[in-house]
Amino acid sequence: MSKRADTGGTGGLFEAGAPRPLADRLRPRTLGEVVGQEHLLKPDGPLGRMVAARRLASMILWGPPGCGKTTIARLLAQSTDLHFEPLSAVFSGVADLRKVFDAAKARRAAGQGTLLFIDEIHRFNRSQQDGFLPYVEDGTVTLVGATTENPSFELNAALLSRAQVFVLNRLDDAALEKLLSRAEAEMGRSLPLEPDARAALKAMADGDGRFCLNLCEELFALPEGTVLDNNGLATTIQRRAPIYDKAQEGHYNLISALHKSLRGSDTDAALYWYSRMLEGGEDPRYIARRLTRFAVEDIGMADPNALTQAIAAWDAYERLGSPEGELAIAQLVIYLGTAPKSNAGYTAYKSAVRAAKETGSLMPPKHILNAPTKLMKQIGYGQGYAYDHDTADGFSGQNYFPDGMARRDFYQPVERGFEREIKKRQDYWAKLRERKSGEG
Repeated sequence: MSKRADTGGTGGLFEAGAPRPLADRLRPRTLGEVVGQEHLLKPDGPLGRMVAARRLASMILWGPPGCGKTTIARLLAQSTDLHFEPLSAVFSGVADLRKVFDAAKARRAAGQGTLLFIDEIHRFNRSQQDGFLPYVEDGTVTLVGATTENPSFELNAALLSRAQVFVLNRLDDAALEKLLSRAEAEMGRSLPLEPDARAALKAMADGDGRFCLNLCEELFALPEGTVLDNNGLATTIQRRAPIYDKAQEGHYNLISALHKSLRGSDTDAALYWYSRMLEGGEDPRYIARRLTRFAVEDIGMADPNALTQAIAAWDAYERLGSPEGELAIAQLVIYLGTAPKSNAGYTAYKSAVRAAKETGSLMPPKHILNAPTKLMKQIGYGQGYAYDHDTADGFSGQNYFPDGMARRDFYQPVERGFEREIKKRQDYWAKLRERKSGEG
C-alpha cells in the first residue's frame, strides 16, 4: 500500500472514531425519519409531492431553531439526486456566491442539478438577495433558504415571488418524545429521569429538537445509578433561553397576543404573555406604554380610571425599577383585563378625523365666534349665542357644527361600565336638543 493511501485510510479511521454529538448521530437519514413536520413531508404534503415527482421548486423554510430546516434541505437534495451545496449567510459573501454559481453551471452542463441551501438567508442584504434571481430563474440552482425570521419582513419581494414559503412547526410534545426514545435506543439505556422530570425536560427544550438531544447527552453523562426528579433536573441542566428578538417578529407577536388577550378580557392569558415578554428581556417601559394605549383605545370611557391606573403603574415602575416595579405593571394587566371594554372613544375619534378631512374648509357658525372688534360684531359674529349656564336646563341646544354640515353622532357609548351612564346623559341631551329645536 502506498504511503498516500495509507495516510488516507488512517485519516478515515481517525474520523470514524472521532466523537460525534448525539444530535448529529441521530440526524435523520430519510425524510420519513424527520419528526414534527408531517404537514409538509407526508405523501400528500407539498414537499412529499415534490419528492414523489422528483421536481423541487425553490423554497424558503421558515421555522424556529432546531425544527429540522437544514436536515430537510439535505434530504431533499438526496431524494432528488441534486448536488447539495450549503452556505451560511453569516459567513459567506458575494465571492462565495459567484464560486457556487460557476460550479453549478458546470454541474448543470454535465447533467446534474444543484440544490443551493442558504442558512440564515435573511442575513443577506437586499442586493445580495437580488443576485440570486437570474440563477434561480434559469434553473442553474434550486434555492432552499432557511430562516427563523418572518420572510415577508426580511426577504425581497422579488425573491419571494420566485420561491414558495413553507412554515415549519416547533416540535410538539409527541415529536420530542420520539427524539427521547431514539436517544435511549442509541445509548442502549433509559434516561435517568422520573416521569415528571421527563415531562419537564421536554418543556425545557421548548420545541427545539437539537437542544433536546443536547440535554439528553448531558443526562447520559451522569454517574450510573442517578435518577433525577423535577428539582434535580432543574439544578443539573440549564433551561433553554426563550426565543424572543426584541427588534423582530417575536416582539410584535407577543405584544399583539398581550393586547388581544386583554381586549378579550382573558386576564390569565394576558398575564402569561406579559411574563413571556419579561422572560425574553423586553423593556417593561415599552409594555407600560402599550398598556397605556390599550387603556384609552379599548377601555376608554367605559372605565375612565383605566388611564389613571396605567399612568400610575408606569410611574411606579420608574420609581421602583426591576423587579419590584414589574409587579405594578402586572397589577395594571389585571386591572385592564377585568375592566369593562369599549372602543367607542377610539372609533369616535377616527370618525371625527375622517369628517374633518372631508369638510376641513367649513367655518364655525357665526353665533359661537367671539367678536372682539366692531366689524366682527357688524357681520354677525357672536350674534344669537345662548350662554348655556343661563338657560333653565343648563343646556341651550344650539347647533355647534358648521352651517354647511349636517349634525353627526361620532361618539356612541356602549351599554358597559361607566359608558352606560354616559349614554343616559347623551340620550337626555338629544331629547332636550330636539325639544328646543321644535320650540325655535
